[in-house]
Amino acid sequence: MARSPLPGLLISFAVLLAGLLLAFTVGRYPVGLGDLFAVLAAKLTGHPSQAPAAVETVIWQVRGPRVLAASLVGAALAVAGTAFQGLFRNPLVSPDILGASSGAALGAVLGIHLSLGVLAIQALAFGGGLLAVAMVYAVGSAVASRDPVLVLVLAGVVIGALLGAGVGLIKYLADPYNQLPAMTFWLLGSLAAVGPSDLVPLFGPVALGMLALLALRWRMNVMSLPDEEARALGVATGPLRVAIVAAATLVTSASVATAGIVGWVGLVVPHIARTLVGPDFGRLIPAAALIGGGFLLLIDTLARSAAQVEIPLGILTAFVGTPFFIWLLASVSKTWSAP
Repeated sequence: MARSPLPGLLISFAVLLAGLLLAFTVGRYPVGLGDLFAVLAAKLTGHPSQAPAAVETVIWQVRGPRVLAASLVGAALAVAGTAFQGLFRNPLVSPDILGASSGAALGAVLGIHLSLGVLAIQALAFGGGLLAVAMVYAVGSAVASRDPVLVLVLAGVVIGALLGAGVGLIKYLADPYNQLPAMTFWLLGSLAAVGPSDLVPLFGPVALGMLALLALRWRMNVMSLPDEEARALGVATGPLRVAIVAAATLVTSASVATAGIVGWVGLVVPHIARTLVGPDFGRLIPAAALIGGGFLLLIDTLARSAAQVEIPLGILTAFVGTPFFIWLLASVSKTWSAP
């Protein structure tokens, strides 16, 4: 008898809710739960808030955009990791497997080197991620093989290494006093500079890509099978693989363009979600989105409140992800299975 996904989904929602409450209340300017609920109630009802004006400013103008961005980025990376792990039938796959993060990094450091504005840097990062995956697919299509999945992974490794070399070259040529610190901070991941203007270019691609993956959820279950079995069930594996990769790359590129390189979320969260709700992508994608959003909210809250200076997100996620990865290597053959 199949287990009910409801307890796992409730736990996933509780993780997101805990992340939201902590993100709004914890920081250099603490906000009480009573003031938070008063501000939210006033916004919903249209009545004046009894909370101090400073609290409203902190909630809506300072923390609000950052909280929404962290939720979207965390959910996007978790869903992309879930899709790639199912598509490549490998529990150790993360969203940057096809070079999207490396391409976005190259675009961003190039924009910083050229002293472009924030929007231009984000646009270059977004375009670089999409272009990197397009290059990987072009290489994979040019190589005849019985195992297209393996070819894509190997092409992703090669193109990612090439783009990483490009990032290193630009960093070597950059101004060591202004440009290089900015590049290093961006590559480590941060939401410190996120404002309301960054939410629209983030929300659009993330919503589009996640809705596409959710619409393909039952076909993604079939794609977890070997290609021969999937084709025997009437699934056109080639076009479907392109659609899944395109949607996952879209959300990954948008996330990296906004927050920089934030590792481990797309590797760790899908396994937590799979443990809670099982391998069916109809349940797994919503659970991963909820946990991913809550997880990155908790990490971001820790990043901006644990020390006098803000800690990059990539450092904190690595502290969480590394021990999990070691545990995963020891137990993956016993616990991971496709639907």
